[in-house]
Amino acid sequence: PSAPQGWLQHEAPRRVKRAWVIPPISVSENHKRIPHLLVQIKSDKQQPGGVIYSIKGPGVDEEPLGIFSIDKFSGKVFLNAMLDREENDRYRLRAFALDLGGVTLEDPTDLEIIVVDQNDNRPLFRQDVFTGRVVEGAEPGTCVMTVDATDADDPDTDNAALRYSILEQGAAGMFSINATTGEICTARPGLDRETMGVYNLTVQAADMSGDGLTTTAMAVIYLEDINDNPPEFTKEEFSMEVEEQAVGVDVGKVFVHDKDLAGSPSWLAKFTILEGDPEGAFAIRTDPHTNDGVLSVVKVRDRFELTVSVQNERPLEPSAPASPRALATVRVRVRDVNEAPVFRENPRRISVLEGTPPGTPITTYTASDPDTHQIQTLSYALLYDPADWLQLDPHGGTVRTKRELLHPSAFLQGGWYIALVLARDDAEPPLSATGTLSIEILEVNDHAPQLQPPAGVLCGRPGRGGTLLLGATDDDRPPHGAPFHFQLSPQHPQLARNWSLARFNGEGQPGRGLPEGLYSLPLLLRDSGTPPREQQQLLNVSVCHCGRDGTCLDGALAAATAGAGITLGALMIILGSTILLLVLAALGAARVRGRRRALRKGLLQRSRDDMRDNILNYDEQGGGEEDQDAYDINQLRHPELFSPRAKPPLRRDAPLSSGTPIGPRKLPSSPSDIEDFINEGLEAADSDPSVPPYDTALIYDYEGSGSVASPLSSIVSSLTDEDQDYDYLNEWGPRFRRLADLYGH
Repeated sequence: PSAPQGWLQHEAPRRVKRAWVIPPISVSENHKRIPHLLVQIKSDKQQPGGVIYSIKGPGVDEEPLGIFSIDKFSGKVFLNAMLDREENDRYRLRAFALDLGGVTLEDPTDLEIIVVDQNDNRPLFRQDVFTGRVVEGAEPGTCVMTVDATDADDPDTDNAALRYSILEQGAAGMFSINATTGEICTARPGLDRETMGVYNLTVQAADMSGDGLTTTAMAVIYLEDINDNPPEFTKEEFSMEVEEQAVGVDVGKVFVHDKDLAGSPSWLAKFTILEGDPEGAFAIRTDPHTNDGVLSVVKVRDRFELTVSVQNERPLEPSAPASPRALATVRVRVRDVNEAPVFRENPRRISVLEGTPPGTPITTYTASDPDTHQIQTLSYALLYDPADWLQLDPHGGTVRTKRELLHPSAFLQGGWYIALVLARDDAEPPLSATGTLSIEILEVNDHAPQLQPPAGVLCGRPGRGGTLLLGATDDDRPPHGAPFHFQLSPQHPQLARNWSLARFNGEGQPGRGLPEGLYSLPLLLRDSGTPPREQQQLLNVSVCHCGRDGTCLDGALAAATAGAGITLGALMIILGSTILLLVLAALGAARVRGRRRALRKGLLQRSRDDMRDNILNYDEQGGGEEDQDAYDINQLRHPELFSPRAKPPLRRDAPLSSGTPIGPRKLPSSPSDIEDFINEGLEAADSDPSVPPYDTALIYDYEGSGSVASPLSSIVSSLTDEDQDYDYLNEWGPRFRRLADLYGH
């Protein structure tokens, strides 16, 4: 079925009215009469109430705002501001036609405004000063550099069509410029650096193909020097005078000048003695600052007449003319004087092995005397020998070692030992010369490596962190030191059952579980010297109790490290502290003994008839046979029965490891042990925290009830002084020596 007619009309292309199609509008930039009418748009669909026109786009409701506007009733479009083509060269707007009710009468149409360029921008060079270089004497047409400029105007117009020219370059006119590309080249021959070394050109760029706006810049061209000027002597003949045998001294100078660039190879002079010196008695060198020739004496005779030539270090250009002053005559007159000895080899460099024994000849260092008319004898002496290491033969110049010089030493500088030798002739007055003797001390492998660290701690269970990283030090310099080689001592093959070493600069570990304790492992250490040095050293290893994570427990580690890895200094400190404590303890014990001896002496001198009472009255340390009132003996025997606590109180001044003494103690088997018995009782009482009172020390223990312990008072209870034999008191020790003196025979 065919489509409805109305649908066909709706789908058919709509023809736009010619009056509503607006062609592009051109307007010149920098237009000053504002506002300026650009165009009037009009819709064919006139309504009784009129048409409302509007425009949108850049310059209207988009940045930059307010440049264009429209009269909504007439459709006139106005320019409200000056335009700059370099900022925007065209504007694309949309025009709309609406009825008074806001209903669109026409589809929106395009309104394009093109900004026409004006020549309002000067050309600009890319830099103010252009620099170029060209060698002197360059052929015409040799291009040196290119200058270039830019113009912000429309490149499709003559406003940006640039042309280049040289405004000023001096009177010679040595350079030209390509008007289109700006390339500067040489225009004629004759560029000479010695005449003019720098050319300053003023270049210009103009738009409108050279007839518009202009700008200028500088082009600086430097001429590079070539050797086109030979050096010349300032005069044809030079006269000089030198003392006889003045070897090694400068006689005088020959002066030259060169027009080439000072300091360049084309300027530096090179002198040659052509004639008059067949024996080579003179040498000539170039002074690098003045370029003059310096004539010096090597060996002398009575009179010389030399011919000297000069030329540059760089060959002369073929086009350069030869100079007649490239040769000069030098006359030298010799005055006879005494000359100093000369060390032909100065300094003398030799090598000596480290540790060379005393008396070893190492070199013979002699000088020569240039005097030929006088027969002189030279003698030698050491002028500088800081380590007093050398001895020198004063007649023959033979140098020997005086003592062994080891490396490292404060007298070595980079492995070299420097000494000065003085040579003196026997003329009047004598002259001398100094020679430098540089001795290189060659390193030898004379030190065995030392184990570092000498001790360590290992976990006792293998595979649980039981490794110890070992290292070593060596006093020798490379290559006689590292890398080091570690191994268990071959003299103790049984070590391999429990220990092993792995290659990581020495890593030791137990091969299987070992009991805790300190182990001393003999290791064999070897360096990489030639020949290698080795020595056996002990490694103290403390095997500790392992934790779950394979590390030593804190207590085990502390116990292990307390006995391992003690250095000699720490051991000396510990021994010194121990000796000091023993001395203090001995002084304290002597003081206590002195007081007790004085007390016993006083008591014994009171009465020789009442020895028992005197002993029992010694403070109240325990009852005798009849004195049972001071303390309860059962309480002394069994203090735990009379204590309300389960554990006896601990004394604050007693060590934690002190245990409660077991009582009653066993009586001594012989009288000679009484002193030891009393001392043991004193120590037990001092450390017993359960014996009351706690603030005093109970000494001598108790004598037992019913004279079971045979108290000391029995000494005078059965026998008279005349019948009693007291010689046995001498066997009881120093505490009873006073009694032995009083009662012995």
